[in-house]
Amino acid sequence: MHYTAATRILTHTGAMEMLRAGVAKAEEIGQPQCIVIVDAAGEVLAEVRMIGAKFLSRKSALAKAMTAASTGGATVLIPEVVRPAIAAATDGGITGLPGGLPIRLDGHLLGGIGVGSGTGEQDIAVAEAALRAIGAEV
Repeated sequence: MHYTAATRILTHTGAMEMLRAGVAKAEEIGQPQCIVIVDAAGEVLAEVRMIGAKFLSRKSALAKAMTAASTGGATVLIPEVVRPAIAAATDGGITGLPGGLPIRLDGHLLGGIGVGSGTGEQDIAVAEAALRAIGAEV
């Protein structure tokens, strides 16, 4: 029997590099964003609300990051039909809004990133730029 397992974690250095790249992409497209990065247990590792980003978008960015970390998939993969019920059951912790992506490196789920304050396409573009910065799967 195995009582332990080897794990990989995202370091604070990796999280900060993701934020840097996400902010750079948001500035490039001219859309201030809220960016939240969580580990595989949903704990916040790093976050930023850029000047001009909608302050309530921080809540949706957190829900997006937690959803991606919990499900191991993009938030848009949550089936439309269950979105209201699952959001209610998790007190808003699970969302189907675009902009949440898992952080997966070499097949290991390290956490999730959530981006909010732009259009769904802008949020996804910023999240993808952050993933690319550390060589994570996009």
